[in-house]
Amino acid sequence: MQHTEGEANTSAARAAWSAREGDEAARDLLARDAGAFLHQSLSSPCVATIAKAEGIWIEDVAGRRYMDFHGNSVHHIGYGHPRLVAAVKDQLDRLPFSPRRFTNDVSVALAEKLATIAPGELSKVLFTTGGSDAVEVAMRLARAATGRFKTLSFWDAFHGAGFGAASVGGEATFRSHIAGPLLPGSEHVAPFHCYHCAYGHPGPEACGLACASMVEYVLAREGDVAAVVAEPMRAVPVVPPPGYWQAVREACHKHGALLIMDEIPTGLGKTGRMFGFEHDGVVPDIAVLGKALGGGILPIAAVLARADLDVAGDFAIGHYTHEKNPVTARAALTTIEIIEDEGLVERAARLGEVAMVRLQQSLGAHPNVGDIRGRGLMMGVEIVSDRDARTPAPALAEAIYYTCLAEGLSFKISAGNVLTLSPPLVIAERDLDAALGIVERSVRACAP
Repeated sequence: MQHTEGEANTSAARAAWSAREGDEAARDLLARDAGAFLHQSLSSPCVATIAKAEGIWIEDVAGRRYMDFHGNSVHHIGYGHPRLVAAVKDQLDRLPFSPRRFTNDVSVALAEKLATIAPGELSKVLFTTGGSDAVEVAMRLARAATGRFKTLSFWDAFHGAGFGAASVGGEATFRSHIAGPLLPGSEHVAPFHCYHCAYGHPGPEACGLACASMVEYVLAREGDVAAVVAEPMRAVPVVPPPGYWQAVREACHKHGALLIMDEIPTGLGKTGRMFGFEHDGVVPDIAVLGKALGGGILPIAAVLARADLDVAGDFAIGHYTHEKNPVTARAALTTIEIIEDEGLVERAARLGEVAMVRLQQSLGAHPNVGDIRGRGLMMGVEIVSDRDARTPAPALAEAIYYTCLAEGLSFKISAGNVLTLSPPLVIAERDLDAALGIVERSVRACAP
């Protein structure tokens, strides 16, 4: 009965929002999109339109505005930050492109800046045009440095859509319906917060550390793994149990595997630290940045590695046309400067702590909320049909989503039933309060 009622709530909520989006201009643009683009999950056809993006807000073709708590993780400094726009325009006038094999001051300055903000010995850099490519560069570098080809990564993880990145990823959406095998040697284990962790058998911390022991087990059994590829914090989101990454770091060192941390959604302050792995007291051998690095305007990603891993000089590991593009480099350098100058890392930590306390107090005891978790301004509210059994309630989560959308709040549902709230680091406190109020009201309104 609950399932049927949940589906009814979802249909009603979707209908209420669709009525808002149903003007002729929107319908025409959505139809043109469906006709022009190859169709794929999570992308096209689209469910809505966008005509403007500014600050924390996106606006559709009919002028309806939404606070964007998703933004594909690119909008740490908000959309169209005036300082970033001015810097990009100035760079276009000064030097719009740099052919490969030529260098330029701004690209070198960005590489030096990344080495400065990165902890440990992550001092050598290579740029790519997207995170998926950066993950594959990191994997090639690990092969070159170790003389091995195998990788160990985690089911349910996402590292990109390329063949190599999808091979180490664990999301079915990016692995299914592909004819033939993915990259050979791509081993996977259960992530922290696997089924047993999530449902309390024997408990999240104990089971999480058992999952870390599984990494050690596979590294020992295989004996020739080049790298462990991992997200420091799952973007669902899920926070690792204390001691997890220290155990994995030690296992990598013991068995000669490199540790590659994918910081594409979590890096640059989102979790309340410049790099997500800093929460756990470890430093990887290679780190990957992307998404927000371009300030929500231009695509750029980066691979950061220990200096002693600079061993691939005789062959290409990331031979990209825009490898040292001065315009994308200027966008990234200015983005980092804005994050530092405006104290956005510390701000994310402070606002995230306040938001988590509020959500725990307002929804923590709700019968349809199973867990509230996160770090900094990357938060998740798990929607369930049975609080004790933690039974996922995807239909109810979707109903809540469309109800929030009708009130002007956009976000992502992860893992089918987790309301994933990831606002820009520049969000005003009054807007964050308003958004959390929308979530709270929508959960209560849609619950059966």
